[in-house]
Amino acid sequence: MQQTLTAFPIWVIVIDYVLGVVMWTLIGRAAMNIFLPEDSSFFFMRFFVRATDPLLRLFAPITPSFLVRFLVPVYVAWFFFMIRFYLMPWLLGYSVMGMLSFPLESEIAAMLYQTFGR
Repeated sequence: MQQTLTAFPIWVIVIDYVLGVVMWTLIGRAAMNIFLPEDSSFFFMRFFVRATDPLLRLFAPITPSFLVRFLVPVYVAWFFFMIRFYLMPWLLGYSVMGMLSFPLESEIAAMLYQTFGR
């Protein structure tokens, strides 16, 4: 975490973490929807539906009607991926796309490596 904090301003990391959590929550909803219906009483599914429904409604005007319903969260998550991978580095002035890419995932990977690695 300290390495990430020295590489980027805190506001950039906070924005990336928020966008990353939103993206992964949308992907989680699509994954849960493979096994459970949207109206399931399982508390994780209820959380995913409640947390992501406002975003799905917000993106409804640009969501193609031909998409299978359970793939719509993945489609919306793709926008958050594109913002994180391309738009944020470009707005921050990095010359290489993906330079800022995924501090959230980098921190999680580092934590897993420390826990389970040598």
